[in-house]
Amino acid sequence: MTIQQLTDDQIREWTPEQKDRWWLENVYRGDMPQLTLRAALTGFILGGLLSATNLYIGAKTGWSLGVGITSVILAFAFFKILQQIGFREFTILENNAMQSIATSAGYMTAPLTSSLAAYMIVNSVMLPWWQIIAWNVALSILGVLFAFPMKRRFINDEQHPFPEGQAAGVVMDTLHSSDASVGIFKAKVLAYAAAGAAYIKFLQSEGIHTWWQTKLHDYLFIKSASASNAVEFLKENAKSLKQHIVYFHEDLFALFGWTGEKEPQFRGIPMTQLTISPGLDIALMGAGGLMGIRSGVSLMVGAVLNYCVLVPLMIHLKEIVPKEGTTNEYGMKLITQWSLWPGVAGMVVASFVAFFAKPGTITSAFKGLTSKKTTDDPLKHIEFPLWISLVGIPIMSLITAVMAYSFFQVPIWASLVGLPLTFVLSLVAANSTAITSMTPTGATSKITQLFYGLIRPGDIKSNLATAGITAEIVSNSSNLLMDIKPGYMLGAKPRQQAIGHIIGIISGSLASTFLFFVLFTKGIDPQVPSTVANLQSEKFPMPSVTVWMGVAKILTEGFDKLPPSVVTAVIIASLAALVLEILRIASRNKFPLSPVAMGLAFVIDFKSSLCMFAGSLIFWLLGVGRIKEEEAPNHFWVQNFEPVCAGIIAGASLMGIADMLVAVFLL
Repeated sequence: MTIQQLTDDQIREWTPEQKDRWWLENVYRGDMPQLTLRAALTGFILGGLLSATNLYIGAKTGWSLGVGITSVILAFAFFKILQQIGFREFTILENNAMQSIATSAGYMTAPLTSSLAAYMIVNSVMLPWWQIIAWNVALSILGVLFAFPMKRRFINDEQHPFPEGQAAGVVMDTLHSSDASVGIFKAKVLAYAAAGAAYIKFLQSEGIHTWWQTKLHDYLFIKSASASNAVEFLKENAKSLKQHIVYFHEDLFALFGWTGEKEPQFRGIPMTQLTISPGLDIALMGAGGLMGIRSGVSLMVGAVLNYCVLVPLMIHLKEIVPKEGTTNEYGMKLITQWSLWPGVAGMVVASFVAFFAKPGTITSAFKGLTSKKTTDDPLKHIEFPLWISLVGIPIMSLITAVMAYSFFQVPIWASLVGLPLTFVLSLVAANSTAITSMTPTGATSKITQLFYGLIRPGDIKSNLATAGITAEIVSNSSNLLMDIKPGYMLGAKPRQQAIGHIIGIISGSLASTFLFFVLFTKGIDPQVPSTVANLQSEKFPMPSVTVWMGVAKILTEGFDKLPPSVVTAVIIASLAALVLEILRIASRNKFPLSPVAMGLAFVIDFKSSLCMFAGSLIFWLLGVGRIKEEEAPNHFWVQNFEPVCAGIIAGASLMGIADMLVAVFLL
């Protein structure tokens, strides 16, 4: 079936109660099987496996991968095979519940390659496995409790896209569609888009090509001499493709020989050192198509302002200094130490303005807690009861504070005093996730580090542990909202998805924690006991750990080490975000710029913003966002852009994961 959704005019003009009643009458699927035993088990097992993959990748690159679409496709294919031998059909809502579990599990690896690992290295202490699991589970559950007071605003009322979640919803709708004429066609569209994106990503997959050229073809030569001609042909093809495609993806300048002394410069600075270089990240382009032209343009404006104006200016003013021992090496890490402050300030102010501009939405979200009437809330019987958040947040906050004192020697009062700030930052991060599908976990955790640098100067233990609290709560609250978006699109019960998210938390914590000790603490000699000294190695550099430790040391050793221009930049960014957000609200969301997306561009590299902008522009030129669906019933791109974008994201992501797995396991 085609996913039903409100028009832009209805979103702007209808009351929250009208929107809820419309959803209940037109989208909600009633008692269709959702969080069944097989869905829970599949999500638990698949989520555990995918969290293990994320742990490898996070330790290598510092990134965590979204696994929602991957899990949806894998589960659908698995149960389609079982259906052929007599098993009952795996419903669309079972698949949705499964992806909630798997996605939740996949993100449980982040603290093991960031805050917790940094804490262990700085303090030369190896935390036992049970403490790590208990800590991660407690913080993640607190994140779930933080998320639901925001769910009614971001998803039910404002109908934000949550691009990655929206893509998962479209994929599930396409795979499970019972409409032969529409479902099969959209499935083909998605499949072709996925195949095309996967092929492009394959051409860019250096790990796969390296494995092929250095190991696989030698094995095939030994095993089958008769296949030597075919293997040699494929080998030469792979070399040619690598030379012409891989280099294009990684650095277009190299394609034209613009390297070394010939590398293009901007105001005397190598452009690659400013992260300014063309790239072809097809998955980000698909995400740009889903987020829309306004967010794409805003990202591009923010990226140009930051990397082409402010950063070069700060470099020439010596506010941003090159890497130690060099004269012209900067890169994302050094740039972000300056630019994250105005970027996060802009996102904070814009999110505050948007949040308090509609006080009715805030009060109505909590109205059911005290009201004796049951008719005011048409979704009361299926929504996550808000009284659980009201009661659970204080209880889990106290439990978390006691754990922080017991595990990390953080005073209980210090943990509790920072939790209101954590809620505010969760709101900011959720706003960013809602628009761009990118959660600024690192940036918001740095705000917490700054806060504790003020109230606990010199206490690096408190700084890392409390910032870890923020990172986990922010990540889980935003990820839960991302998980619930496809459920809202498909008519699922929100409270069952919340339960599924908690199941995933347990799965991911168990799988990633035990693998963490096997991979990173044992060293080469299995007879040597686990030691902190093995956590960062040449094979697993854990770049996020380096960033966490660097910020903590700066903030605990003194703010005089921060560039003097930071305060001025924060003030200007805050005022600009205030004006832009007021203009957006006054124009009823027709103002062409989003200050949240602009602020986000300050904390991601230029190439990522460029790819997302390119994706949004391409689809806008094709008609998406310019032509209304009802005005173009036979317009291919307008009617099918969601499965196209979802296919691009799915195909590129799956091939990217395969490439990284090959690089990790086979090279």
